[in-house]
Amino acid sequence: MEKVNESTLDWNESDHGETAFRRKELSSAVDADDLGCSLYELPAGMRSWPYHYHTANEEAIYVLAGDGQLKAEDGLEPLSAGDYVALPADERGGHRVVNDGEEPLRYLAISTMNEPDITVYPEMEKFGVFVGSPPGGRDERSLEGYYNLDDETAYWDE
Repeated sequence: MEKVNESTLDWNESDHGETAFRRKELSSAVDADDLGCSLYELPAGMRSWPYHYHTANEEAIYVLAGDGQLKAEDGLEPLSAGDYVALPADERGGHRVVNDGEEPLRYLAISTMNEPDITVYPEMEKFGVFVGSPPGGRDERSLEGYYNLDDETAYWDE
């Protein structure tokens, strides 16, 4: 068994316009292989990763503190402390966390760590490919990249 206290970990910060958050990778700190878990802190008025879903990895969100909304396949759903949301590995699991409150929103994001995985970003009209290590994984990848959904190439060169 490996154990870590989140207070001993440094925050990693991401800031891309409306997408701004702090993250502590709990599972990385204990070298977990098959289960991912990160602590997120989303400032007031900010949003998490762009709306997306995975094809090979289930995710879950558990809200620790604050209020916000979850952008899901069927629209916005309110989020508050104590809420747990399971996100299946398909279109039904599409999500983005939005902090429309006045205080920071803190939550755990938990996921399986299966690879290969295709992550689809419908609003960006892109998808990502991850082989050798899943999204959020620490190992070297043998293949990865982001592509436009409407890119098309023939199987055979003619």
